[in-house]
Amino acid sequence: MPIFEYRGLNKQGKNTKGMVDADNLRSARVKLKKDGIFVVDLKDKKKASNSAAKRKSFQSQSVSVKDLSLMTRQLATLVKANIPLVDALAAISEQVENAVLKEAVTEIKNMVNEGSTFNKSLGKFPSIFDHIFVSMCEAGEMTGTLDTILLRLAEFKEAQADLQSRVRSALTYPVIMLVVSLGLLLFLFTYLIPQMTIIFESLPNLTLPWYSQVVIDISIWTLAYWYIMVGGAVISVLLFLNWKKTKGGRVKWDEWSLKIPLFGEMARMVAVSRFTRTLATLLTGGVPMLQALSITRNVVANEMIARAIDDARGNISEGESISGPLKKSNQFPPLVIHMVSIGEKTGDLENMLVQVSNAYDFQVKNKIDSITAAIGPFMLVFMGLIILLIVISIIVPMFDISSALG
Repeated sequence: MPIFEYRGLNKQGKNTKGMVDADNLRSARVKLKKDGIFVVDLKDKKKASNSAAKRKSFQSQSVSVKDLSLMTRQLATLVKANIPLVDALAAISEQVENAVLKEAVTEIKNMVNEGSTFNKSLGKFPSIFDHIFVSMCEAGEMTGTLDTILLRLAEFKEAQADLQSRVRSALTYPVIMLVVSLGLLLFLFTYLIPQMTIIFESLPNLTLPWYSQVVIDISIWTLAYWYIMVGGAVISVLLFLNWKKTKGGRVKWDEWSLKIPLFGEMARMVAVSRFTRTLATLLTGGVPMLQALSITRNVVANEMIARAIDDARGNISEGESISGPLKKSNQFPPLVIHMVSIGEKTGDLENMLVQVSNAYDFQVKNKIDSITAAIGPFMLVFMGLIILLIVISIIVPMFDISSALG
């Protein structure tokens, strides 16, 4: 016989909870009513535990920004059409193709149907719906503008996806070039050069040029101590990652990352774009400035810029402006400071932040294009020269052998 968990009020009006066995929900309610208990919540224990276990397994899984933005836009459309939120979530759960997101939306629909608020239901899935998403929806529920907020969230997520795609595309070509070049070098040092070394050693009177001897020595060392190279590389990466996780290491790395030639400037542009667009989205959604800055500081993914945002938050809490501490930090370009200052004076800060974000998105695109255009030829020339030197170090002794035989 099924066991049901209940919460309710007894005859004295005090809260009570427990379990009761019955054939179904209706029988359980009748049984509890006879015992003088007014039922507030009643659910099947087995189904509830299965649902909780399923929810826990999905809470740790994430979904792509593209899938999330599409789902958000569809939900915004349905809510704007005055369809009840539960019905809108039910319709979305049938349309979503991503299995993780589909399950999450279904669970959220069930929680909302049981009386939970939409933003608290979203908060049960932090790996899918981040703090920005939950805070915006909370503001939308409080102000009655959930449809508008969802639409802005969809645009925000789409802009995020576009930026991530650009950065990823900028790194794809150099990574492919590096892998191919390293593969070719590995072939030369572990197969071709050892074969040629056997030929050279069979001729005792052959004198090798110094550069040929260096290449052969590198090949011999690589074959003999490859495990030291691999182990050293793995240990170095692990030590770096552990150091980066420390508070001091994270700050130092974030500081260095902004000074790396070419990539440092692009990293700053990406951080500024994230900051301005996220802050504009939150402020437009009705999130208070101090709360919006607290959320935004976790989006920039750079501790130096995050500290500047913290300083700005502290100044605002004391009644000062936001542009002053941003300028003092020396982490934000003059254009950002100027636009934020104008926005504060005119009362149109959200619009100014959006314009800054659009401008920096455009600059990031151009920077990515220029970096990609520069890295390709550079890597081709650099790796080509290395391979050419290796080939020359092999060909020259071969010419000497041919001359001796001739």
